Amino acid sequence: MNALSGAAGFAHRFAGLRERLPGGDLPWLTELRDSAAASFETLGIPTRRAEAWKYTDLAALSDAGFDEALTLLDRTIALPAAGAPRAVFVDGRFRADLGTIDALNFRAVSLARHLAEVDGQLGALAKPAREAMAALNTMLFEDGLLIEVPEGVDGGVLELLSFATASERPQAFHPRHLIRLGRGASLTIIETATGTAGAAYLHNPVFEISIEDGARLTHGRLQQESRAGFHLSTIYARVAEGGIYDNFTLNAGAKLVRNEIHAALTGPNGACHMNGAQLVADGQHADTATVLDHAAPDCASRQTYKTVLAGRSRGVFQGRIHVHQAAQRTDGYQMNQALLLSEDAEMDSKPQLEIYADDVKCSHGATVGALDADQMFYLRARGIPEPAAKAMLVEAFLIEAVEQLPEGLLRDRLTHAISGWWQGQGEAA
Repeated sequence: MNALSGAAGFAHRFAGLRERLPGGDLPWLTELRDSAAASFETLGIPTRRAEAWKYTDLAALSDAGFDEALTLLDRTIALPAAGAPRAVFVDGRFRADLGTIDALNFRAVSLARHLAEVDGQLGALAKPAREAMAALNTMLFEDGLLIEVPEGVDGGVLELLSFATASERPQAFHPRHLIRLGRGASLTIIETATGTAGAAYLHNPVFEISIEDGARLTHGRLQQESRAGFHLSTIYARVAEGGIYDNFTLNAGAKLVRNEIHAALTGPNGACHMNGAQLVADGQHADTATVLDHAAPDCASRQTYKTVLAGRSRGVFQGRIHVHQAAQRTDGYQMNQALLLSEDAEMDSKPQLEIYADDVKCSHGATVGALDADQMFYLRARGIPEPAAKAMLVEAFLIEAVEQLPEGLLRDRLTHAISGWWQGQGEAA
């Protein structure tokens, strides 16, 4: 059992697992892992001295001594009912017996069993030399989901469920997901991350998403990890000509969460929507960081994030839009709004625009405030108790963001999660 902590602990774990990790017989993958391990040794676990991590302290992560996830593959897991075909991961490992993906009209399989096929795809978008958590994932991933939607195919809806179990010592898992949509294809993914109540673990997924000409991926994410867990996710998305990447993330769990998205619009007339909400209760820290590269002309992007903070909590939003010189006629919009329900809550917002083109339309904004006293008085004057009145105003603030999504399973899931948040956590504020 590894008693080391911090970067040294992860390096020790990699040394012990190196020969047993999937794909050990593939020279290109061995080289990729070793390169990532060298980068992680140089970078280490991010500290607040790094500008990108200025508002998020990973000291608690550094102090934890994470072990390998030791889930038995035949272990019975109680999962919520599925609303669509579903791929299930337990402690970072694919569980075919718990999923229902046999009848899909596209390919969705365990990455670990098909590594020989992804030479040139795995690692094509991720930047482990710059992002420490991507380096950590690259050196230690054991499994993930490989999705390939052929040209012109409508893949419908797929659920991706990650479940973390409890163990005697904190455990870490680093799933690696590769998603590729062919020309004119479409797919909706509903991703849910959850775990055993009170379980301490690190869930460090990395997504590499390639959206070809005219394809569209709707990626809904519901993060409801254990309140003792860490969720540090990194998404890399590349959107070709006329493609669309539509991401909505709802952070509602974990002790500490960092949701990092790197999206690049590489072909004309592409679009990227990165929206979401953070529900941050007492003792929680939630950080959303986005980097959007407008690298082609006539592209549009929209970012709207809403954060609600209760008790002694902290929320962070960092959003950078980089408009390259070639990206003429860019249309970019970014807005971050926060609602503080406690005097002990803190919100840090850092929007950035970096523009090198002449013909652009870009804007950003941020607001931080408390519940409207006049609206509270209006509701209380009509006999509505204070907790119920607060819940109504909080839901109204958040639902506005969700209503941008089309009606269907994704919108229903997110709306249900928002509706139950105040009763489950907010009343403690």
